[in-house]
Amino acid sequence: MRIVAIFICALMISAAAPAVLQAQVLSPSERAALEAEYAKVQKEIEQWQKVLADTQAKKNTLQGDVTLLNAQIKQAEAQIKQRSLTITGLGKEISVRTGRINVLSDRIEEGKRSLAALLRRKQEVADYSVVEAALSAESISTFFSDVDVVTTLERELQVRFAELRGTQSEIAGERDALDKKRAQEVDAKYEVESKKQQISKDEVEKQRLLAIKKDEEISYQKILEERKARAAEINARLFPLRDTEGIQFGDAVEYAKQASAKTGVRPAMILAILSQESDLGKNTGNCYVTDEKTGDGKGKNTGSPFSGVMHPTRDVPPFIRITAALGKDWKTTPVSCPLPGGYGGAMGPTQFIPSTWVQFEARIKTALNVPATNPWNAGHAMMATALYLADWGAGAGGYTAEHKAAAGYYAGSGWATRGQAYANSVMAKAAKFQQDIDFLAGN
Repeated sequence: MRIVAIFICALMISAAAPAVLQAQVLSPSERAALEAEYAKVQKEIEQWQKVLADTQAKKNTLQGDVTLLNAQIKQAEAQIKQRSLTITGLGKEISVRTGRINVLSDRIEEGKRSLAALLRRKQEVADYSVVEAALSAESISTFFSDVDVVTTLERELQVRFAELRGTQSEIAGERDALDKKRAQEVDAKYEVESKKQQISKDEVEKQRLLAIKKDEEISYQKILEERKARAAEINARLFPLRDTEGIQFGDAVEYAKQASAKTGVRPAMILAILSQESDLGKNTGNCYVTDEKTGDGKGKNTGSPFSGVMHPTRDVPPFIRITAALGKDWKTTPVSCPLPGGYGGAMGPTQFIPSTWVQFEARIKTALNVPATNPWNAGHAMMATALYLADWGAGAGGYTAEHKAAAGYYAGSGWATRGQAYANSVMAKAAKFQQDIDFLAGN
């Protein structure tokens, strides 16, 4: 019978569970080997960490600095080995999960075809009257057998729909897991490349120190003086802030560290965001709001009229309140000019619009233990930036988390498209700031 044949076929399709779905990401022997090698490298890292700790007391002596650099290089090399093992494991997991997704996709397509066949046959049966079906049947017993099968098919259709929805949910979970593994792989590779760059620089410095003869202590003292001078130059360097006076880099680092302690966001990331906003200010320019009812205004330097400098109902009222509390005249306080298709009105180093700043006021007060907030204050701005980045996940650390947070800082929900160029620039700045922060920490 055709109905029975279709029914049996459908059952066979649903019962065949793909073997790959039952497979482990790593075999027990593979996992054991990786874990053993990982543990071995971890001990190597800990040994070099002990050397680093022991040589700190000998710092700023020729032999002590050579030993310190050598330990840093060896530890970084061991860390590269460790992360390479992680990458190997992640690569295998990604491969298996990709296979699972492919199998689940095939399973969904097969399920759809099975459902379509069942639905077509059910419709064919429904198109005949009971009398016609009875007259066309080979026998009364056959007719009632077909009716029973159709009833069973209806129940099976419900089951099959539920299975299909379950498979769709399963594939969504696999895709989410795959995205996370790919992000971990990117983070690990980025860390490996950063360690390689660190090794390269430390090796150059080590060779420079080894080239100094032991009796040339004067030459070594000159190197120490050069380091101190460079540290002083970095500390004194102006860190520009948009719409307010710049501060010394050393002070900026301290503010960023304070914000990092509260949020977990890396200080270099906080500085990179504010630096990026300062650079954007050179291109987008500043405006004044002149009409509180419409939010219209004019260019700060040109006096040219601008419509929609600030959203009239959402942002103008809190803007007037914020400036009044700080003793500022809202009509002469610069904000960002509007971009095509939207409003401007972003304030200070963070470039938060007033309504956004208001959302963070309570958290900034708590974090800094201050009675009021000031969008143009460097410390307040850095705390606000850190809180916003933390809300986007930057506190988790790693390249992908920080990159996404930077993109979200600029583009909000459009981070995956409009925020990418901004995030790329921020990450490049963060790498440079991290070098300066590390140099200051070592002197």
